[in-house]
Amino acid sequence: MSSPSVVPASPWRQRIVRGALWFAAIAWGVLLGAKVFDLVVLAGAWSAAPPASLRLLPYGAAYPVNTGDFFIPPSALLLVATWIAVFAGWRTPMRYRRWLLASALTILVVLVFTVASFWPMNSALWAIAKGAPGALQDQASIEALVHAWLRNDWLRVIAATAGFLSTLRAISLSFPDAQVMTGPASLASRLAYAGCVLLLLAFVAYFVSELL
Repeated sequence: MSSPSVVPASPWRQRIVRGALWFAAIAWGVLLGAKVFDLVVLAGAWSAAPPASLRLLPYGAAYPVNTGDFFIPPSALLLVATWIAVFAGWRTPMRYRRWLLASALTILVVLVFTVASFWPMNSALWAIAKGAPGALQDQASIEALVHAWLRNDWLRVIAATAGFLSTLRAISLSFPDAQVMTGPASLASRLAYAGCVLLLLAFVAYFVSELL
């Protein structure tokens, strides 16, 4: 096994990483502010006195605006930007790379959590609001669902804050003057790397497709 060597940092990699980080910082800031507003103002209204207040749910007849049209595109672009920074800065020392990874993993976890947890809860809430067959009828169960949604949304806000701060930390640090080289990558590692990229792009495509 070849030992790691150190070479001068690539200028074009530095430009890509710094550009992606600045885009990510702006996107994190916009999304975090919007999420807090959504949670405090919009969710504060529709969760005030369920099930009657659920008529104020976004997407419903009393609120004919799809908030996903705002959140999904910048979230998908943020996911791409943070992982571009990770891939372009992969050979930077771990003391720098860890902040790139923290931001990228945070948005990925937030989006997976959104798909796995919030989308089913949203469907259940809309069913209650519309009086759909099979919707929850028990008051205690409805209130528990609303409370779970609010609790999980605060978790998203906390995670987004951590991702935002990680990006700001990466921007505040000087880009490393050297890159760590570990020798030629094996075929297996190249295939694994390509597989991770394809899975990431597939998730982005699925996430954005929900707008259609």
